[in-house]
Amino acid sequence: MNLESPKVKVEKSPEDIFDFLENIKNFESLMPENISKFEVLSDDTFLFALSGMPEITLKKKEVTPPNKIVLGAAGGKIDFSLVGNINKIDDTSSEVQLEFSGDFNPMMAMMIKGPIKKFIETLATSIPKSI
Repeated sequence: MNLESPKVKVEKSPEDIFDFLENIKNFESLMPENISKFEVLSDDTFLFALSGMPEITLKKKEVTPPNKIVLGAAGGKIDFSLVGNINKIDDTSSEVQLEFSGDFNPMMAMMIKGPIKKFIETLATSIPKSI
């Protein structure tokens, strides 16, 4: 299953956005309002939970400054990744798009597609307000 957020224009350089997203503590400011838990476990790992959903642990898997950050599932039964792509528009603005990909059985995919799509859209649209 592959999902993409809308592309979001941010009035910052790719380096500024990359630096913001690379610091996993900043993800707390991007979370939806229905977050029930957010905990930084290490410099590259955090745990969060949304109301009514199980806890999810994400770990920084790959960084390509200043254009790409890959977060992946850290443990758990499901393997997925969340990729932040940052593209320069000009010297003072950039475009950010989040991509979610995971290997789920059809029943699970049907159940989680809507909530995950909404989740990555919320993360992406929160970036310009939070940075």
